[in-house]
Amino acid sequence: MRIVGKILLWISGVLGVGLLGAAMWFWVTPAGINNYVNKITIQLALGSPQTLTQLGVIDNTLLDFHSDELDDQTKAFEDKMTAKLRAAREGLDRYGPEGLEGQELLTYKITAWFLDDALRQAEFDADGYRVNQISGVTVDTPQFLTDAHVIQDARSVERYLSRLREFGRILREARVRVEEDRAKGVVPPDFVIDQALTGMRSFIAAGAAGNALVTTLPAKLDKLEGVDAAQRTAWLTQAESLVDNEVLPGYRAMIALFEDMRRTATNDAGIWRIPNGDKIYAAALKSNTTTDLTAEQIHTLGVEEVARIEAEMTAILTAQGYEKGTIAERLRTLNEDPAQRFANTDEGRAQMLDYLKAIDARVMAVAPKFFATIPPQPLEIVRVPVYSQDSSPGGYYNPPALDGSRPGRFYINQKDTADNPKYSLATLMIHEGSPGHHFQLSAAQLIEGVPLLRKVMPFNAYAEGWALYAERIAKADMGIYADDPLGDLGRLQAEMFRAVRLVVDTGLHAKRWSREQAIAYMVEKTGMSEAEVTREIERYVVWPGQATGYKVGQLALLKMRADAERELGAKFDLKAFHEVLLMNGAMPLGILEGLVRDWITARKSAA
Repeated sequence: MRIVGKILLWISGVLGVGLLGAAMWFWVTPAGINNYVNKITIQLALGSPQTLTQLGVIDNTLLDFHSDELDDQTKAFEDKMTAKLRAAREGLDRYGPEGLEGQELLTYKITAWFLDDALRQAEFDADGYRVNQISGVTVDTPQFLTDAHVIQDARSVERYLSRLREFGRILREARVRVEEDRAKGVVPPDFVIDQALTGMRSFIAAGAAGNALVTTLPAKLDKLEGVDAAQRTAWLTQAESLVDNEVLPGYRAMIALFEDMRRTATNDAGIWRIPNGDKIYAAALKSNTTTDLTAEQIHTLGVEEVARIEAEMTAILTAQGYEKGTIAERLRTLNEDPAQRFANTDEGRAQMLDYLKAIDARVMAVAPKFFATIPPQPLEIVRVPVYSQDSSPGGYYNPPALDGSRPGRFYINQKDTADNPKYSLATLMIHEGSPGHHFQLSAAQLIEGVPLLRKVMPFNAYAEGWALYAERIAKADMGIYADDPLGDLGRLQAEMFRAVRLVVDTGLHAKRWSREQAIAYMVEKTGMSEAEVTREIERYVVWPGQATGYKVGQLALLKMRADAERELGAKFDLKAFHEVLLMNGAMPLGILEGLVRDWITARKSAA
C-alpha cells in the first residue's frame, strides 16, 4: 500500500471514528504517550478532507472546513505526509518504552511497529499500480461521493457540487502520477489495464445525465426540507454540468493513457516485474502478516493446509453422495443443484438477504455463551452497489461510526446469485458479520482509556485472522453446522480459499507464476467458478501480499488458543480468552502473542 494510503487508513481505519471524539480523548487522556499518539493522529487527519468525512461528526458543523474538497494526489503531498510520519516516529521515542507498563506500554509497541512498517514501505518511490480495476481515484472516489458525503441541507449540497469540481482536479493529478510511474517502468499487466479500462468506460457510458454521481442525487434532495422545485432543478443541472465538464473529461484522459500503455504492456503478473519488485513484496508480506515469514515459508504453509482441508472436504462430499470426480468437479455439481441457488432476480436477491439475516439471528442467539462482550452496534445486511459489483468481492464489511450515525454493514455481491450458493452463505455471513469482522471492529470502538489509534489501527493479519478464526469456532464451539454438513462444507471451502491464497499469492509474486497458472490452481482446489477466481487472482496481482494475512493470522490465533488450553487446563476460560483477543484492539501477531502469554501467566497464578 502506498504511504499516503497507509497513513490515512491508519487514521480512518475502517471504523469511521468521530474527530470530535478524538479531540475529546486528546484532552481527557493524561499527559504522556496517549496524549502524544492522539495528537499526531489528529494532525495527520487534518491533511485529508476525505478522511475527515469518513471519520464523521464534524461534517456540516461549524468546524467543517473540508467537505467541499477532495484529497491531494500530488507527489508533493505524498512527500509531506511521509515527512510528518517520520517526525511522528521520532517523537514517539520521547515517551517510551522506558517507564511504561500495561496499556501504555502496549500503545507504544503497537504504534512503533505500525510507524516503522509504514516508513519501511515509503522507501519505494513506486510500489504498485496507482490506478487499477479495484482501487485508485477512478474506483474509490465515486463511491466516496455517493456513500460517504452526507447531504442534509442546502450547504452540504453546495459542498457536494464543489467536490464534483474537485473530482476533475484529482483525476488530472492522478494521471500525472500514472505517467510518472510509467517513466520509472511501473506499468500494469495487460489484463489489469483491460479490466481498468472496462470499469472506466462503464462509468462514463451513460453520459453525465446517467452517471451515478448525478442519478443518486435526486433521492437525497427529496429528503431535504424547504427546497422548492426550482432550486432542486438548478442543483441537478449544475451537477450534470460539472460531471460533463470536469469528471467525464478526466476519465476520458485516463482512458486514453491506459489505451496507450496497453499497446506495449506485457502479461507478466507478479510484482517482481517492476523495479525493486522482490523487495517490495518482502515488505508487503511483513506488513500484511506482521511476521518475518518468507515467501517460501508461506508458500509451503499454504500447500500443507490445502492438503489437510482437501481431505476433510472429500470426506463430506463422499458422505453426501458426491463420490465421482475431483473436488472441483463435485463442487461444481453441487453448485448447479437448484436447491443451492437463489434466483438471479430481484425476488431471489431479496430472499438471499432474508436468508443471511436468519443466519445472523442464529449466531447472535448463542453468542453470549462464548463472548463476554457483545457489541451493541447494529448490523445491516445490504447489496453491493450495482455500479461497483463488477470488481467487488463476494462480500465485504464496513464498520459502524463511533457516534452511531452509521451502522455496521455487510455488503453481499448479488451481480450473479449463483456466485454465492446457499451452502456457502453461513460462513460468508459469519466471517463478515458476527462474530467475525462486526464483532472485532465494533469491539475495538468500546475499548476505554486508550488513544484513538488503538481503536482504528489496521492490521490485516489480526483482523482477517480473527474473521477466519470466527469461521472455525462457529463449527467447533458454537455448533452452527451441527445439522448442516453442506454448510460445514461451505466453511471448509472458504478455508480452502484462504489456504490457496497463500499458494497463489507467493506463486505470482515470488515464484513467477502466470495469471493463468494461478487461476487454474485456484479453480482446481476450490471449485469456485472461473469468473469468480479470475477476479480474485487479478486482485492479488494489484494488492501483493494482502491475501496472505488471513490464513497466517488464523493459524497464529489457533496456536495461541491451543497453547492457553494446554497450559491452563481447567483454568482456561473461552470467554476470557476472547476478551483478551478482542478488547485490546488490533495489533501485530507477535505483540498479541506476548499479551496472551501474560494472560496465561496471570491465570495460572490466580486462586
